[in-house]
Amino acid sequence: ARSQLRWADGKTIKNEVDLQVLHLLGPKTEADLEKKPKAAKARPVSVEKQKVAVVENGEVGTETRSLLEQLRGEALKFHKPGENYKTEGYVVTPNTMALLKQHLAVTGGQVRTRFPPEPNGILHIGHAKAINFNFGYAKANGGVCFLRYDDTNPEKEEEKYFTAIREMVEWLGYQPYAVTHASDYFDQLYTWALELIRRGQAYVCHQKVEEIKGHNPPPSPWRDRPVEESLVLFEDMRKGKFGEGEATLRMKLVMEDGKMDPVAYRVKFTPHHRTGDKWCIYPTYDYTHCLCDSIEHITHSLCTKEFQARRSSYFWLCNALDVYCPVQWEYGRLNLLYTVVSKRKIIRLVETGAVRWERGREPGQFTPRARLAWLSHHLNEQAPRAMAVLEPLKVTITNFPSPKALEVLVPNFPADESQGFHKVPFQPTIYIEETDFREEVDKGYKRLAPGQPVGLRHTGYVITVQNIIKDASGHVIELEVTCTKSDVAEKPKAFIHWVSEPLACEVRLYERLFLHKNPEDPSEVPGGFLSDLNPDSLRVIHNALVDSSVLSARPFDKFQFERLGYFSVDPDSEKGKV
Repeated sequence: ARSQLRWADGKTIKNEVDLQVLHLLGPKTEADLEKKPKAAKARPVSVEKQKVAVVENGEVGTETRSLLEQLRGEALKFHKPGENYKTEGYVVTPNTMALLKQHLAVTGGQVRTRFPPEPNGILHIGHAKAINFNFGYAKANGGVCFLRYDDTNPEKEEEKYFTAIREMVEWLGYQPYAVTHASDYFDQLYTWALELIRRGQAYVCHQKVEEIKGHNPPPSPWRDRPVEESLVLFEDMRKGKFGEGEATLRMKLVMEDGKMDPVAYRVKFTPHHRTGDKWCIYPTYDYTHCLCDSIEHITHSLCTKEFQARRSSYFWLCNALDVYCPVQWEYGRLNLLYTVVSKRKIIRLVETGAVRWERGREPGQFTPRARLAWLSHHLNEQAPRAMAVLEPLKVTITNFPSPKALEVLVPNFPADESQGFHKVPFQPTIYIEETDFREEVDKGYKRLAPGQPVGLRHTGYVITVQNIIKDASGHVIELEVTCTKSDVAEKPKAFIHWVSEPLACEVRLYERLFLHKNPEDPSEVPGGFLSDLNPDSLRVIHNALVDSSVLSARPFDKFQFERLGYFSVDPDSEKGKV
């Protein structure tokens, strides 16, 4: 504010800022008053982090940037549609320019991306990054993004995953240009596999899975078998004449990581959720992915860094079949501390009962901490205020100013009162947080205590302790207080929240799911990630109280409980039990 109001009185500006901050956030807590350790010198941070270093007027600070803003430096290097050949490492063949011309005729020069998840598990925050990058890059360039289910492994696919993936994409604010499936193209993929064999670029192999695992497997003795023989054997695979593991179709190439002749098709006697029992052979990722991208005329195939070793096979296969070849670009995958970012491991957490999975609220997906900087800003504008008391202490106002109950108006959004108010009952009996009262005052403690009054938020009253009531064990169970209008009382050191005539509710407080930063690291957690679960990651408060303004709330409605944080109505809420 001072930099923008250069000639204004600095003290006046500071007073106004302090006043508005107090109005927005309430009085400082003990944590605010603690002396902070000296901040380490700021360093530039990588594009993987949400907070980035900025330098202004010689001072280094941090600001939160969107994913696209962080990646803009690299994304500016991306080729324009139709100029794939300008990308470093892109393989140009005699047919490349003609194929690109046909591609531009189909797309009109439009950017096309895709988000291609396997529908075999629960999406996590890493997928949120992939969704934002694929859909966001297309949107930023006036293009379109496909949602394509990579449904080539029928054993692990369930309808609930298809539904949850679509819901997550839409929850993040995107609408797919088209929803497609790899299985839409099974006939075309099979036709191309036959063509690959005819061109001498693929063969049927009988090595066992165990034999071809790893980076230095023995060469296949069937690599040079005649084309006609492979065509017959591949047809026999399709007809179910080979058992699972008895035959595969392999492509003749060596990948960046040294892996030789990746598998293109394998036998699986498992019905497919969309094609039924039409097929008993299914294509692999290495074979399917680039060809589906080609069919859909994807311009930018964006994937995480672990797929970099497959870039050569991506280009090789498109060129071996003389079809349009998109460009694969890789970005760093998102990893978080104190959690696992893997569909397979999240499924194990669900199956063992370590976490509860609800559609729309998957582990690591719903308001994740990694996006807290953005979420705090977003929820501050979207989540109306309410008052809740987690550990209630009864307070009786002995000189209540009215013979009947009063109502106070509470702004839904203190920073923008044009968004309305809600009414909260105010009666002689109220409840405050047990932690907002102490019998003895320590240095720095500013809330309620004998001889130390506090203000009640939104009421215009200050309360002072007159009597402390305890149970047989000496535990404080009730306070008797008097109230004074705040305009005549001495200004209190703090204002606290409260509830009156409240609703009982259950509140769930979440902490880190794991005890160690890297639960998957055997040097930190030799017993495996499931042995590292934090027993206190979920604390359930069964008898919390919340003001009546949330009475009509529905599942997933968001609120900011004053002085406590952001909360969302869980979907297992019932009438009378929120």
